[in-house]
Amino acid sequence: MGWDESLVLWCAVWGVAALIGYGMSLAGVTKAQRTVRLTGRIQRVREPRHGGSRKGGISVVVSYRDPASGQEVTVTNDGERGDTVISCAWEGREVGVSHPRGRPHAYWFSNTPEEPSRGLGLPGFAVFLVYAGLVVLAAVDRGWPWALIGFAGPWALSGAVHLPRAVRARNRRVERLASMDTVRGRIVAVLKDVSVDDDGHTSTTITPVVSFTTREGTAVTAYCTANLPDPAGAYGRDVTVHYASADPAEFTLDRAAEERSEGRQVMFHVLAIVVLVATAVVGAVML
Repeated sequence: MGWDESLVLWCAVWGVAALIGYGMSLAGVTKAQRTVRLTGRIQRVREPRHGGSRKGGISVVVSYRDPASGQEVTVTNDGERGDTVISCAWEGREVGVSHPRGRPHAYWFSNTPEEPSRGLGLPGFAVFLVYAGLVVLAAVDRGWPWALIGFAGPWALSGAVHLPRAVRARNRRVERLASMDTVRGRIVAVLKDVSVDDDGHTSTTITPVVSFTTREGTAVTAYCTANLPDPAGAYGRDVTVHYASADPAEFTLDRAAEERSEGRQVMFHVLAIVVLVATAVVGAVML
């Protein structure tokens, strides 16, 4: 089988997969659509143990109302509860609780309540693979400049369309940073996780845990993974915490660093568009 036939087969297979996925979504039988999504409320927060592991997230007790029975259910996040962990917690915070339809004990948490999903992620990825196959097919059939145009052109257009939204998001973030309240906090634990890959290489992840009380009297416990010098030796250190009064989960130890980070993200976005446009132009010139 030659390159052309292989690429046509590739596009056909993933095209069928995309059609099946969209069909399942229309029928309402995707995994995401069969997932029950609830809003729970944290009733109790247990402070992480210094030197412990970050796996499982901050230990919390959550209550929610079961839609099937109407009863109040109280659960914990002990054990394996999905890939998302509760990284910021306080009593009264709303979090997401999800479980497969008909299996309420196989629940998992998310940091915020989740909206219902149609399960279009995998079909959308299949469409992308079809698109990639068509671009490669055009490049094999008509010459490599088509690869530059086919890949760089649409991504440059997409980046240009989303740039104003990114700029507005950056401006809103900077405004929120400027209006944040400031309180004193303390690093109450430093968590340590050691992992070994298949080649025997060892890696260590250090996760400081900060505790602070908002001006409204809310006691917050959260993982603090940025803008903290010497995180491994931070246990017991007093820190200055800037937080959004509307959502204490949005906090930082260094507002200036956050503002610079937001500016760099927009600059990277613009630079990526410029590179993609230049790549597409080179492809067009070489035709």
